[in-house]
Amino acid sequence: MSDQRYLYFSFRLVCVSILTNFNENYYALADEEKIRFYRSFFYPALFLIVLWLIKGADIIFNLDLNAYGLYPLQTKGLTGIFTAPFLHADLSHLFANSIPLLILGAFLFYFYKDIAWMILVLLYLITGIWVWVFARGDAGHIGASGIIYGLASFLFFSGIIRREKGLMVITLLVAFLYGGLIWGIFPQLFPNQPISWESHLMGLLAGIVLSIYYRDQGPQRKTWDWGDEDESEEASWTEPQVEDHPPEK
Repeated sequence: MSDQRYLYFSFRLVCVSILTNFNENYYALADEEKIRFYRSFFYPALFLIVLWLIKGADIIFNLDLNAYGLYPLQTKGLTGIFTAPFLHADLSHLFANSIPLLILGAFLFYFYKDIAWMILVLLYLITGIWVWVFARGDAGHIGASGIIYGLASFLFFSGIIRREKGLMVITLLVAFLYGGLIWGIFPQLFPNQPISWESHLMGLLAGIVLSIYYRDQGPQRKTWDWGDEDESEEASWTEPQVEDHPPEK
């Protein structure tokens, strides 16, 4: 199967699964649900626009913004905790991060709308801080890949922890579409390549931690109320009355 057909069927699977709200029967969503679906793409798309504008300005005006990357354990690198996700080495680097950011970000805002901003901000900050503390000190770290790994990790493990039907489908979709991301945390697989595997690893760990910490907030597994069952079967059952002798004529 060609790459184009693979992407087409993958995207179709994601859209069909979301638009049907993961019901066993494919019913059309109400208008408000469709609006909610489209709105879930708004903030991820807005973030991508900002990333592309920054990279465009960097190229056009030769600003050398990558100098503001994250440098571990260095004072000048502290600003990189906030700026590094907005910086990318080149257009191919930015393009590779764009589609995962859009899809995973939409998943987050659609299924976890009540806590989506909290999760996103914490992934952003925790990943950056952990990279500054634990990553190699002889290299600058840039790119939004840490956030991507955090989003994928949170969505994957949160579905498993909550055991909610729709979220479990998201878990499977994330594994199907982005399961290959796991190889990005092993530096041995990318020798002599400028890849921040530390950002990948810290993002993945941050996603796991947040999926556990916020397991009781947001969508939960449905529970069924069967009503009061105080009466026992014996109390609610009346034995039929049978006459021992037929009435006299």
